[in-house]
Amino acid sequence: MVAVVFAQDAASDYPNRVIRIIVGFTPGGAPDITARILAPKLSEIWKQPVIVENRPGAGSAIAARYVADADPDGYTLMSITNAHAVVPALNPQVPYDTVDGFTALAMTSIAPNWVLVAPELGVHSLKEFVALAKSKPNQLNFGSAGVGSFMQFAAVMFDDAVGIQAQHVPYKGPPEALADTVGGRVQFVISPVGAALGLVRAGKLVPLAMTGKERLAEFPDVPTVAESGYPNFELLTWTGLLAPARLPAQIATKINQSVGEILKQPDVQQKFKAIAVEPIATTPAEFHKRIADAVAEYKAAARKAGITGE
Repeated sequence: MVAVVFAQDAASDYPNRVIRIIVGFTPGGAPDITARILAPKLSEIWKQPVIVENRPGAGSAIAARYVADADPDGYTLMSITNAHAVVPALNPQVPYDTVDGFTALAMTSIAPNWVLVAPELGVHSLKEFVALAKSKPNQLNFGSAGVGSFMQFAAVMFDDAVGIQAQHVPYKGPPEALADTVGGRVQFVISPVGAALGLVRAGKLVPLAMTGKERLAEFPDVPTVAESGYPNFELLTWTGLLAPARLPAQIATKINQSVGEILKQPDVQQKFKAIAVEPIATTPAEFHKRIADAVAEYKAAARKAGITGE
């Protein structure tokens, strides 16, 4: 009874100090950018500082372990992407429960990915790229945001779908993988649209195809992977907020409602649009289900394709 009263008191007083949003990647990716858009808005609502802290490594598993072990008081949150659900598919021994070791708070965005190559590779369509890769089995490299990251999973699933073999080169985060694709040290990458938008607009990377069901309005000439001859292939990237397990329900509800209000604000929607992601609000229960479904889906896909974290 005393614990219940204490939790209620803590919830009614929340927040009364600095809140940290942990990101499992280097700055520049979707979970980092969306967190940095939300943080000052949450600070305005809550009248407390909200800071974003990057703890990259192991496809976001290092950050997830840190957050899972934190006090469930609402002052340590985590901005995640699909990588969170991919990790247990590649590493069954991950030292936390990906689904029930956290409190799902709110989904924040959803977006397609795209298949990117450097202009120097000399291909201008997915068909040309696949032909090149098939002529050089295991000679092309793809970059990712790290072993166990969604970018690795997406690339291996893509390779399996189009029938090519390539070598994995892991990096600390999306910006590093993209930079080495531009520099030609890796030949292709499957990247969230927002992370590579500036490089594509500058002509430093060539988008061959989108992994969503539809083309992007801003890039009408970039076809989908399905349109390019590989039907039923779709990979979307989403972001959202977690807290440690056993977070008091009142605090979870307060965070969810605050995030929902922010996502409706026109300037926030414009900022999300600028990085080619769509704001999407959910209840904690809906987000929990999405994570659980994604973990099951990725585990099944990993078994089918023979994907490992190596």
